[in-house]
Amino acid sequence: MSPMMKHAARTAISIFILFCICIFQTPVQADWINLSGAQNAANIAVIHINDDHVRIELEIFVGDLETFERLLPDEFFSGSGINRPGAAQRLQRFSEKDLLIVADNGLRLRAVLKIIEPRLRMQRPSSIPWKINPYTGQPIPGPPADKRVLYAELIYPFAQKPQALTIIPPLDPDSRISKVPIGFMTYHKRAPLHDFRYLSEPSTVALDWEDPWYSAFDNKALKRWQRGSVMSFLYIEPYEVRHEILARVKDLSAWMDLGLRGDEFIEADENEPLKERVGAFFLKHDRTLIDGKQLRSILDRTAFVKYSMTGSTFLVEPEQLPVSTAMVGVIITYPTRGLPQQVVNHWRLWSDRIQKVPTNAIDPAGPFPSYVTPDDNAFTWNNFLKTYQMPNVVKIDVDASLTTMQLPLASTLCLLALIPLGWHATKRRKSGQASIGLHLALGILLVAGSVALYPFLRIGIAKPAVLAPKMTDDQAITVLDSLLNNVYRSFDFRKEEDVYNRLATSVQGNLLTEIYLQNRRSMVVTQAGGARARVNQVDILDVEVRSLADSPLGLLFHADWTATGSVGHWGHIHTRQNQYKANIAVRPVDGAWKITALELLEEKRIDPYANPEKSAN
Repeated sequence: MSPMMKHAARTAISIFILFCICIFQTPVQADWINLSGAQNAANIAVIHINDDHVRIELEIFVGDLETFERLLPDEFFSGSGINRPGAAQRLQRFSEKDLLIVADNGLRLRAVLKIIEPRLRMQRPSSIPWKINPYTGQPIPGPPADKRVLYAELIYPFAQKPQALTIIPPLDPDSRISKVPIGFMTYHKRAPLHDFRYLSEPSTVALDWEDPWYSAFDNKALKRWQRGSVMSFLYIEPYEVRHEILARVKDLSAWMDLGLRGDEFIEADENEPLKERVGAFFLKHDRTLIDGKQLRSILDRTAFVKYSMTGSTFLVEPEQLPVSTAMVGVIITYPTRGLPQQVVNHWRLWSDRIQKVPTNAIDPAGPFPSYVTPDDNAFTWNNFLKTYQMPNVVKIDVDASLTTMQLPLASTLCLLALIPLGWHATKRRKSGQASIGLHLALGILLVAGSVALYPFLRIGIAKPAVLAPKMTDDQAITVLDSLLNNVYRSFDFRKEEDVYNRLATSVQGNLLTEIYLQNRRSMVVTQAGGARARVNQVDILDVEVRSLADSPLGLLFHADWTATGSVGHWGHIHTRQNQYKANIAVRPVDGAWKITALELLEEKRIDPYANPEKSAN
């Protein structure tokens, strides 16, 4: 590019920036974590491969406009002496030098510009800038602070369907790497081919026109989080084992009659009937052995799952779904008495397309990915959890020193015996009778006996209320923490009866039902289809302790705490964190501490991944 053209390009960029300032005011914020950070790249390209063209939605960062100068409209330039090629010539050069789509026969597709206009960066699920990538140890890059982009929509038409396409970003002539960072997604006829990644070099995709789901890039890094069109997951948790299947509806047609009116879409009114057929099908064909036995299975949930770059979420309302990309999830649950020693799933569903099924076993230690094939179709999980402690609900006993006092019975009897002995000695002395030396000896013997027998024959008696000692705040907070953990641990059990029985260990009387219903509501995760998150962490943030006026040992807590829970489905974990503020009355009941009253003052959902430093400000 000539010096004059570079100056003209910079002038155009300045005009564009001023133009954006005048138009846009509201910033955009995103909220999803992608470990690659590609969705936060300064420039974004979303590529759609269709039957007769490729469409690219391009967001050009204001700081990188010079790289895409050939796309800038003439009205962005001002001044004299600017001699630019015509729009058609610039677009041709753009197709050959800047953003290339090359067919398998070597033909460079010619771009047609449909839209070019200033916009704000599209809101996308975005990583949290301070979060650390657990694989690299480096901070995940955040999106640009400046949200202004130049939006361009380009069409690259073709006459014959190519078997492959190569996508080439604007390359540095020396490094052969993209001049600017470009995050991109590629879809082939609605089917997502990979998660957000960086388009840093020429990338070739082989196209399967019969079933675009199986189109794939030769670069193995450019792939979906979902490793297969059918996937199997074993969740081994306290008191239950779940076999979860995630399958593409189109692949199910090899095993069952879908019963749909058309081949292209699942209509909204067909959602429920198809879910019922799919759930019954997998329940019938599931063979999961737990410690060598086929236990009673429960069809827990069947739901359509919306696939996106963020993972998977349950479809809440029926809607029209493309058969080629619609996913259905099935959850089959096996209640257990604890953690088993071995779980084996025998996968028996195969087709011409499905010859390898990715599997994953998720236990308290983490995920263990593998796969099964027709020749090796048994997926086995063995219990190697040597130090794992099963969550349990235990009675919080009241310290005996608070409610009882130990009476040394033998010592007391010895001392009481001194009374009649002293009375008798005094009487003899007044009557002028013989010496009382024997009485004195017996008295000394009783006193010595009371001292010697003090550690023995002790009995507990109720301590009068006026003598009840006060608990320290630290002791009281420990009691509250134990009670709250007991309450949340109670919901780890599946049966309602078991939950109530465990709650009764720490909650008194009529309060049981209130706490049961409140917890069921508050820990529901919508993205997980209404499943309840299992609480795994309780943190007391702030607490004030006072004594109850009507109970010498009763305590009133004004407490602020958080409960963090998670529920996992199909290899993804949905986290829920709630913050509560409440007045909690705690009293000793039959020798154990119990919550006897609760006034919930505030409940709010908070972001479990929020930056603690920002939250504190």
